[in-house]
Amino acid sequence: MSTESDITPSAADRHHPLLKLALELGPLLIFFFANLRAEWLAVQFPALAALGGPLFIATALFMLATIVSLIVSKVVLGHLPIMPFVSGLVVLSFGALAIYLQNETFIKMKPTIINALFGVALLGGLVFGKSLLGYVFNTAFELDAEGWRKLTVRWGIFFLFCAILNEVVWRGFNWYYQPDMKAADNAWVVFKVWGNLPITLIFTMSQMPLILKHSVTPETDGEK
Repeated sequence: MSTESDITPSAADRHHPLLKLALELGPLLIFFFANLRAEWLAVQFPALAALGGPLFIATALFMLATIVSLIVSKVVLGHLPIMPFVSGLVVLSFGALAIYLQNETFIKMKPTIINALFGVALLGGLVFGKSLLGYVFNTAFELDAEGWRKLTVRWGIFFLFCAILNEVVWRGFNWYYQPDMKAADNAWVVFKVWGNLPITLIFTMSQMPLILKHSVTPETDGEK
């Protein structure tokens, strides 16, 4: 099993940017709609009912979609992108614990753990002189060393912000909707899918001036 290990994007990465986006967003959308239609799914597929409530059914399908996504990435792209790979490990681990223990806390804390891991890894990598973000966004653009360093700092802080935000939101919903935990679960799922995505897109777009300033072409980079 291999993950991305070079900042230079491969030919497969350059030719399948939309596929990579679909593979990363697909499982998340399945999670949302599975939670929304969990009762119908439980009737149509009785085996799913044994997993527990809507959030557990959605998590099981999310886990399955994540596995499929990683397999397709390996087959089509020839490697496993780092962020989806690490996220997949956390999804499978915490999802299995949540279903086995019937404890939704593991599901809701999963984004916190993932974002915290990425934030600490990115900022920690800079301590050792490594701009790890280059291994994540290598298919989207290429920057000079200073650009990767600055962008890594910003994304590291952003990931830590998202980790804290997730904790505040899910715990806040649990308090606000108590004792109606189903309403709290639904509100958190909506935030996870339709709240996190716009926040991430806005942050990403806000980094375009930095990206444009420090962008380099493969030829220019090779001359340095």
